[in-house]
Amino acid sequence: MSSAENRLLDALPREDRQQLMSGCEQVDLVLGNILCEPGETIRHVYFPTDSFISLMTPIDGHGSLEVALVGSEGMYGIPLMLGVDVSPLHVVVQGAGPAWRMDAEGFQRELKRSVALLQELNRYLYVLMSQLAQTAACTRFHVVEERLARWLLMTRDRAHSEEFHITHEFLAHMLGVRRVGVTKAAGSLQKKKLISYSRGDIKIRDIAGLEAASCTCYRADKETYERILHC
Repeated sequence: MSSAENRLLDALPREDRQQLMSGCEQVDLVLGNILCEPGETIRHVYFPTDSFISLMTPIDGHGSLEVALVGSEGMYGIPLMLGVDVSPLHVVVQGAGPAWRMDAEGFQRELKRSVALLQELNRYLYVLMSQLAQTAACTRFHVVEERLARWLLMTRDRAHSEEFHITHEFLAHMLGVRRVGVTKAAGSLQKKKLISYSRGDIKIRDIAGLEAASCTCYRADKETYERILHC
């Protein structure tokens, strides 16, 4: 197999990649499907190809906040490589599409067998931790419009498209703000002709302009990915 269409898998030596993928199955992730809840046992790992997954932390049992996005640059199931089989996060499909899935036991066997896989995942763990820290700072210090611009750019990178469907209500959950705040921020970006938004359909019209409107967290994330994972 020449390409897995997942950058983590494609970074592996061919023999290691083929061995790991022989234990994977290709699945179609459905928008909104919950892959794991906080406190549940992680039964599968996922390597998205043309889909993406939202990692969300619960807040007082009344809501949640997105802390990371996983697309074709990474994987879901990192706790397993740390020897932990319980998820601390709410894990939901945010972008429908194909992914490679492997059962937890098979993945742990591959971790013991493949030094290259472990090394690549260690690097990915570093960038994921960086994204978590960046999101925490972003949520505390940056205004909703900047954070929305960052989120749209991150989603574009993982959706591999300038167009996607998302409601104001869902965006409010992702950003941890009230719906009226999302409406105001999206309206401002649309007024500046950076995006168009109608009934949940978003189209990015000016990528450079949206990057300028975003906080510096987006560029910081990109630079970390490029430096550590070369993607």
